Amino acid sequence: MSPFGVLGIAALVGGAGGAVVRRGAIRLGAVVPPRPDRWHRTPTPTFGGIAILTAVFVALAIGGGITRETAPILAVASGLFVIGWYDDLEPLSAIAKMVNSLAAAAFFAYTLLPSGAMPVEAGWAVVAILAFGGLDNAVNLLDNMDGLAAGVTAIAALALGLTFRAELGPTVGLVPFALCGGLLGFLLWNRHPARLFMGNCGSLAIGGIVAGCAIYAVAHAGSAIAAAAAALILVVPIFDTTFVVLLRRLAGRSTTRGNIDHMSHRLVSAGFSDRAAVLTLYAVGALGGGAGYLLHAQGAAAIWMGWVVALGVLLMALYLARVPAYAGQDFKALQAAPFAPLLADLTFRWHAGEVILDLLLIPLCYYGAYRLRFEGEALTTFLAGFSRSLPVILGCQLAALYASGLYSRMWSTFGLHDLATVLRGVAGGTVLSVLAVTYLFKFEAFSRGVFIIDGVLLSAAIIATRLSFRILGRIATKSGARHKRVAIYGAGARGQLLVREMLANPALERKPIVFIDDNEARRAQRFVGVPVRGAIGDLDRILVSQRIDEVLLSTPRIASEVESRVRDICAVRQVAVRRLHFEIQ
Repeated sequence: MSPFGVLGIAALVGGAGGAVVRRGAIRLGAVVPPRPDRWHRTPTPTFGGIAILTAVFVALAIGGGITRETAPILAVASGLFVIGWYDDLEPLSAIAKMVNSLAAAAFFAYTLLPSGAMPVEAGWAVVAILAFGGLDNAVNLLDNMDGLAAGVTAIAALALGLTFRAELGPTVGLVPFALCGGLLGFLLWNRHPARLFMGNCGSLAIGGIVAGCAIYAVAHAGSAIAAAAAALILVVPIFDTTFVVLLRRLAGRSTTRGNIDHMSHRLVSAGFSDRAAVLTLYAVGALGGGAGYLLHAQGAAAIWMGWVVALGVLLMALYLARVPAYAGQDFKALQAAPFAPLLADLTFRWHAGEVILDLLLIPLCYYGAYRLRFEGEALTTFLAGFSRSLPVILGCQLAALYASGLYSRMWSTFGLHDLATVLRGVAGGTVLSVLAVTYLFKFEAFSRGVFIIDGVLLSAAIIATRLSFRILGRIATKSGARHKRVAIYGAGARGQLLVREMLANPALERKPIVFIDDNEARRAQRFVGVPVRGAIGDLDRILVSQRIDEVLLSTPRIASEVESRVRDICAVRQVAVRRLHFEIQ
């Protein structure tokens, strides 16, 4: 049977099995109550892992995927399911779960070792055991919000099956497709708001299957490129675990004690809705899967895709690290360190973070320019010049960016007024680079086109990264479920100023939805991305249809009788009315 046939069968079984498990869990009282260190707020039935694992086994049995080759992965998944089941009934300590997962990993690694294995091969087996245990627990930790672990793991499983179909073979290659289908069926019950949880029995089992498939594929490929591709495909669970462990240590907190401090939770704290936070991490997982597929298919030629994904995830981490999760104590341990003043100077006075970011962007864009300008034998010939000149290019570009004043500007206020600074810095760096290459290498085996393309790429990359914090903040404001939905009366200059402030400042916890304006010339137009939906006569309809929580009066020229009418209409609908005031002290 084809892999997608197996996927379809697993999806059907997973969806039907979820209904059966949910009904049985409610009847038996297997319901998870709300807890301060967990995200859900209503009692929810659990043990959805039964439906997922059943779907995998049924689909593989029908599709001919239960063979000697798949037995180790399925056996490990079954063992981890039992461990998770016990943990759901009688919670295990974090170290106990880790030891048990490493024991399962050791069994799996043993099945990969050839008879008479050499010491080097045994050494790689230890690496495989650690990787398996880490990945399994990473998926377990990722199960912290409705639909997150199931959706991210489904994307990763599909990407593994498509990317490593040659290494996995005809039977093991069916396993990730069966897992993907089972998770998609389970998502019918686990998407927000969840009506069924997978439980630790589910998260440990699916983590074991994903880890087993990834390590099996990398072991048979036997290359660093394959390992990098697998890491990109699993970027969300890997990075979420690393992110949480690091920030918990910086906060002086236990790394093994659960808390609502994962990337998903911080996205919601930043203003994203639950659904938007989960979809954002789905998108990161899909990008990582696509990059892993290209890297495996094209080899070193596509390594730039991996750098782009890593850079994007790093920027997201820098953004989310600023979102408080420990009542203002996020960097308590770091602040107590003796080198804290030096780190503060590096970060704020010397802008070391921006400099390090540009140290990554400059080589990436310079290499990208060569890839775009040349191909085939010409690329091989000219890449020698790339290697020789890279240190010179780095020095010239960094010096020019510093001289332009870029490092004296803040990310939080970066906007159109800073574009000239970026363009001046990159243009200056490009001119310096050309002069330096001409002087040092006589411009032999170099191309003017490369420097032009490099300048365009670097300008775009610097602008995109500097704007990333504001863009994420604006997305958070627009999607924030907890933010008040606001209608602004008056679409003039002050009304537009209000919208810009709400979009730029998530702390206001207000989301501009619509303008109301009596000027017919402004009807059906959009200002700062917010539409004008009508005049005062349409106010009552707009309050209901747009679910408005608050009306802001932006213009001081509103007549008293008009203001009274607005307040009367809003009072009937129990909608607050506020007025914009300017004050200079």
